[in-house]
Amino acid sequence: MIFAVLLPLLIACFIPMISKIKDKVHTGIFVLFIPLFIFIYFIQYIGSDFSPVRQSYSWIPSLGINLNFYLDGLSLLFVLLISGIGTLVVLYSVYYLHKSERLGHFYVYLLIFMAAMLGVVLSDNIYVLYTFWELTSISSFLLIGYWHFNKKSRYGALKSMLITVFGGLSMFGGFILLSVITGTTSIQAMISQTDIILNSDYLPLILILILLGAFTKSAQFPFHIWLPDAMEAPTPVSAYLHSATMVKAGIFLVARFSPIFSSYEWFFITVSIFGIVTLCWASYMAVRQTDLKAILAYSTISQLGMIMAMLGFGTEIAVFAAVFHILNHATFKGSLFMVAGIVDHETGTRDIRKLGGLLTFMPMSATLALFGTFSMAGLPLPFLNGFYSKELFFDATLHLNEGALTITSFLIQIIPYLAVFGSIFTFVYSMYFLFGVFGGKEQIEKLPKKPHEAPIGMLISPIILVMGVILIGLFPNMVNGTFIAHAAEAVSGIEITKDISFWHGFMYPPLLMSLVVVGLGTVLVTTRKKWTGIYQYVPGKFSFNGVYDSMLRKLTSYSGKITDTYMTGSLRLYAAIILSVILIVTFSVMIATNGFYITFDNLAPITILELAVVLIMVVAAIATIFAKQKVSAILILGVVGYGLATLFVVYRAPDLALTQLVIETITVALFLLCFYHLPQLRPRNETRGFKTINAVIAISFGALMTLVGIASHSSNWFDSISEYFVETSYELGGGKNIVNVILVDMRGLDTLFEIAVLGIAALAIFSLIKLKKNKEAK
Repeated sequence: MIFAVLLPLLIACFIPMISKIKDKVHTGIFVLFIPLFIFIYFIQYIGSDFSPVRQSYSWIPSLGINLNFYLDGLSLLFVLLISGIGTLVVLYSVYYLHKSERLGHFYVYLLIFMAAMLGVVLSDNIYVLYTFWELTSISSFLLIGYWHFNKKSRYGALKSMLITVFGGLSMFGGFILLSVITGTTSIQAMISQTDIILNSDYLPLILILILLGAFTKSAQFPFHIWLPDAMEAPTPVSAYLHSATMVKAGIFLVARFSPIFSSYEWFFITVSIFGIVTLCWASYMAVRQTDLKAILAYSTISQLGMIMAMLGFGTEIAVFAAVFHILNHATFKGSLFMVAGIVDHETGTRDIRKLGGLLTFMPMSATLALFGTFSMAGLPLPFLNGFYSKELFFDATLHLNEGALTITSFLIQIIPYLAVFGSIFTFVYSMYFLFGVFGGKEQIEKLPKKPHEAPIGMLISPIILVMGVILIGLFPNMVNGTFIAHAAEAVSGIEITKDISFWHGFMYPPLLMSLVVVGLGTVLVTTRKKWTGIYQYVPGKFSFNGVYDSMLRKLTSYSGKITDTYMTGSLRLYAAIILSVILIVTFSVMIATNGFYITFDNLAPITILELAVVLIMVVAAIATIFAKQKVSAILILGVVGYGLATLFVVYRAPDLALTQLVIETITVALFLLCFYHLPQLRPRNETRGFKTINAVIAISFGALMTLVGIASHSSNWFDSISEYFVETSYELGGGKNIVNVILVDMRGLDTLFEIAVLGIAALAIFSLIKLKKNKEAK
């Protein structure tokens, strides 16, 4: 499984070279085979006798961070969606993106995102999952902002980044708490310790933190505002990220941790409320939009809300319906995004107010849109997969168990009505999209260019997706026992056997609910212009985007003011702040941990020579304060360094003494060179209070470091490593000089990087000298 994650990353390294020949062959042709290969490989796991597969690779075992991969029914569903839809999106992009675009950048970002999503759904280690989780945020930021010259693209990319990363960090906090409670970093091992987690005092906090990650990623209310602005990305990105993959990462997270939290009543309350509210609000707001991709964006939010609500219900039928709808939504929504891209590509606009009557110009696209929108609307037709999962959703709302809390009982009673309400507006925006683009009167004069049908290459991908809609609709049990049932079992933890059928009788309650949706939805569609004025009152002038923009402006303003208070350009102030913080934090920690334990046992006697050298160093250090000239201050300061070298000689450490002498000589020389170009020292008119503060900070910090040094010598918290070096330096390093063996062999990497730093510094100095000579020569 690790190859599926690493393969896209490996190929991404070669895309910049491959893209150089894009004038001859479109870069997407080379990329196409990567997701296709992954898709074909994982198809082998589909079957009625499928059992989970585990693979583990050591990474940082000391921290419990290993590349543990786990393939069960749920992760298999997402892997096939990521690779399958990814293949179709890459094929679509070959015809959508012109060769003049920055194709190298686009496909590098796309492959990174693909690898990140595969890592998310396959990872069994919480820290590895989090790593891939944040990589999806970074890569989606790059994809959304692909047309970076467009202000709206930059705005949408930044908004998605801020919101999803905020959720990701919250989720990470929940993961840490789970790891501390269970003593493991494996998700499956955590599931086996469900009782320990449910009995933990941190359970509410863990649930909140993890759900924040899921809700922000899956654009749940009120974090949904980033998704419509993300539609500024190229349509292939929208079809991939915002219909089948990234936005479903939050769905996956809730599904993966459902075996832990499903028996916790507040999980049902929280997830169900947010899911059903998201369904209703987004479907209601979708009818207000005029941009085709904005309509689809809000429709995606509403569909994600429906899936999230079903996962919150937690019943067998609800979990089965949720998993089934994940597959169905990817097929019809992916095709609709592609159709919207085709309309934009062939007409030059996505404004539905300028479109209409395109059926005669784009009959194939209209046909694809018809199947996609009818399936999304949940019309009771046997060849549409969307109806089956929508009917299962209605059935799930009618079979919620009674809860112990009053709010739960009320929620169980009101959820079916909210489900019908949200579904009515789902029907409305579906018909609004279809007939607003392909029906009605032609408005050719308003279009930037004359419409015509898209080339067959651009139609292949949506055709395949629509064929999926029809085939699943005609043969729903074809993907049930061999595919969907395994995914549902992975979520619920028990085997779910559910036969999917179209007809259950005319008086079947979910069918009656569907007929109510179609009936009332038809009335609203035909009278849309008469009631859309309600949007002037609800939401009216209120906008969650306005709240976000206001918060961002205030955050920027306040942070700027705070920064201006200490970023004054005064090096003395910076040093005072840094030393004060170190002083306070270190002193507090040392006091709290009894770190100032000091003993004078086993100390060597102090001789007159040592006292004399130390006294000279102290006098020299104090003398620098009263020096009037720069040169004298530097020379006096050098006495301190040379005094330290003398102490090394006294303590029989000639190698350290030589090192200190060399460093001190170079330092003094460099100081003299640098300070030669600075103005002379001048007396400063400083208040007594200012001088007192400086003295307090300096004396306190010096005293603290002295005490820390003495305390470190007195502490015996850990066994000394010196004996290990004495015993093994000759045996392992073959040298009698222990210091040399440590530097060259035992800490060879440290020494290597230290040499690299010195080499870089030398190159920088050489460059500056050469640059100055070149300027003087000119």
